[in-house]
Amino acid sequence: MRSVRARAALGATLVVAVALVGAGLAVLLVLRANLIGQADLQAEVVAREVAGELATGTPYGEVELDDEEDHPVQVTDEEDRVVLVSKDLRAVTGTATSGVTPVPVPSVSASPSPGDDDDDGDDGGDTARPGRGQVSNDDPDFSDGTATVDRTTADYRFAAVEATTPDGVTLTVHAGAPLAAEQEAVGTVRGAMLTGLPVLLLVVAGVTWLVTRRALRPVEGIRREMAAITASEDLTRRVPEPDSRDEIAALARTTNETLTALEASVERQRRFVADASHELRSPIASLRTQLEVAEAHPELLDLPGAVADTVRLQVLAADLLLLARLDAGEKPGGGTVELGALVREEVSQRAGDRIAVAVEAPEGEAFEVNGSRGQLARVVGNLLDNAQRHAGTSVAVSVAADGRGVRVEVRDDGDGVPEEERERIFERFVRLDDARSRDDGGAGLGLAIARDVAARHGGTLTVHRADGGGAAFLLRLPRGS
Repeated sequence: MRSVRARAALGATLVVAVALVGAGLAVLLVLRANLIGQADLQAEVVAREVAGELATGTPYGEVELDDEEDHPVQVTDEEDRVVLVSKDLRAVTGTATSGVTPVPVPSVSASPSPGDDDDDGDDGGDTARPGRGQVSNDDPDFSDGTATVDRTTADYRFAAVEATTPDGVTLTVHAGAPLAAEQEAVGTVRGAMLTGLPVLLLVVAGVTWLVTRRALRPVEGIRREMAAITASEDLTRRVPEPDSRDEIAALARTTNETLTALEASVERQRRFVADASHELRSPIASLRTQLEVAEAHPELLDLPGAVADTVRLQVLAADLLLLARLDAGEKPGGGTVELGALVREEVSQRAGDRIAVAVEAPEGEAFEVNGSRGQLARVVGNLLDNAQRHAGTSVAVSVAADGRGVRVEVRDDGDGVPEEERERIFERFVRLDDARSRDDGGAGLGLAIARDVAARHGGTLTVHRADGGGAAFLLRLPRGS
């Protein structure tokens, strides 16, 4: 029962079972109502025929009671005394009285009193009863009961119709119609439903099982392939994509897209580890060599070189740690940063730069963004470091409003960045000038860190050619809320 196929088959079977049971009950109720309606009509017809004879003054002994077995008749007067019954009626229930033996009743001979009108249906002022020689036009009362006719007991539907004799005696005629046909028909239909329901439910369960199995076959293929990928750790493999355009095909495509992204991420991490180990090896080896030489010949110790290697190693370790935190999904802080003040503060701390930085950041305007002040300061610092490394005579940074955001642009008058390399320079450990020294060129992480931080803050970092030549790095960030 833990499989989708079993639950789907069980659910479909239960739904169909409930629907069929409800539909079956509705059919049985409608059928029973129709058959009872027919029995009511038969009973009413017989009751009105007998009542019509009594209303015309036919003596009790001469009333024709045809088909007594199918339509038993019992006639009572106002006092519920039996005055007439079918010939073979032995017992009856469901009528005014259970008596089946006529009681001799003296005939009532009443001449119309002055003012009475035989044709107006009024007898002694009682408008609820039919007039002399008339049969009631009201709908008869129906009831369920039993009757024993010639030692055979069966269920009947009785109709009660009133009639008034010419002598002024009001009689009630109870005529029955058998319910055997109704019971037989209902029983037959019910039996057929009870017999066919299990078979139909088995068919529904089997079809649902097969259809679900066929529909889930691609899912099983996806599961097996994912298990194989997990076991082999081969992220170049992909799950099979069915030709259908349904949800399972969409699942397969999404799974392959996820595997592609995961493969790229893992490959990126592998390159990162390899490049990081390569970059760390050089300053560590240089520092170790200097220390070993100093140990053997203290007078040959290059203290400034050792300090420079240590600083470079410290900066590289800090960059690697920041990239690791960014790759781990570290969110920027929720504080507000005023970029104009941040840029001015960052430039003021670079008094020893090779080229003085020109700042264009109006102090009267607020350029606020949401994020981490430390990370955004790192972006500005990396862009200024890159500009100082490549500039000829000038470096400038400007802060301005840009629609709903803020833009920070860092320009230099160097050689610029070739158009085909303008995306590649943001990759990690990329240095376009391979001939320059590592000490001057850095590890190739500054621009990669700057773009990653900009992306984490909902912004962008691009490079284009400056108006006066050289490179212009443009940082766009959304305004703070």
